[in-house]
Amino acid sequence: MKNVVRLLGVLPGLFAVGAMVNSSAAAESPTLSKIKSSGAITIGYREASIPFSYLGPDQKPVGFSLDLCAAIVERIKADLNLPKVTVNYTPVNSSNRIPLIQNGTVDIECGGTANDRKRQEQVSFSIATFVSQPRWLVKTEGGAKSAADLKGKTIVVTQGSNAVGFAQGVNAKEQLGLNIVQAKDHAESFLMLNTGRAAAFMEDDILLAGLKAAAPNPNALTFLPEGYARIYYGLMFTKGDAGFKALVDDILAKQMASGQFEKTYAKWFTSPIPPRGENLAFPLTETLKERIAHPSDAVD
Repeated sequence: MKNVVRLLGVLPGLFAVGAMVNSSAAAESPTLSKIKSSGAITIGYREASIPFSYLGPDQKPVGFSLDLCAAIVERIKADLNLPKVTVNYTPVNSSNRIPLIQNGTVDIECGGTANDRKRQEQVSFSIATFVSQPRWLVKTEGGAKSAADLKGKTIVVTQGSNAVGFAQGVNAKEQLGLNIVQAKDHAESFLMLNTGRAAAFMEDDILLAGLKAAAPNPNALTFLPEGYARIYYGLMFTKGDAGFKALVDDILAKQMASGQFEKTYAKWFTSPIPPRGENLAFPLTETLKERIAHPSDAVD
């Protein structure tokens, strides 16, 4: 009983410290200060990055990353003692997502963006929320069995995607003589593949899996066996805002520790998802399990 009394005596002090931290959060973070003064946050989303961020059946953004960001918004409301935070959504693509973060148009991008050292020079990332590999998707009827079968053909990548560099690297290393074209977004890249204007589409495996699952005939599309370097996804926000990064990383790490993160993952990767109830059947990989156990924003 004495220990309980002692703890009850300490708790008000702990709450007071927490209140002090929360009240200073906005002052220590330009992003949180902006949200505090405006009562609003602007979230960048992708229109076709299934299942991370895309337009649902009612043309409103949905997805795994948006669910994670919803928890972050709730944490911001609590930390800044705001009764309401208005969430404004801004569509972004591979080409403009970083500039829109840099110029302050978007506070946090809740899409499917890879964290790498080059991008770290321009923006900041949360701890990893997904681990992927770039792969090739081809039409089954084309008969390609490996990357070598693409020699001399036209392939497509999405402008601004990391896949641009990977495709160029593979082309040079394996001397494939590829004609590499760049589409404006994943939807256009996928259209080029399906209409035969490109023999293959290179992109991160999970993004291709989402597009494949949503296709009228998923069996008409096939993955080639080659997989390339591991890619760590994260939520993206302005560079150098240590206070905002600390908040984002803390809520994600707590969800990973509590099991909520895995529940959210299962909702989008191993369960039927909108708009047509397709199941990506993409269970947690061992690499992502390691990052859940030991959250980090490190890249290979």
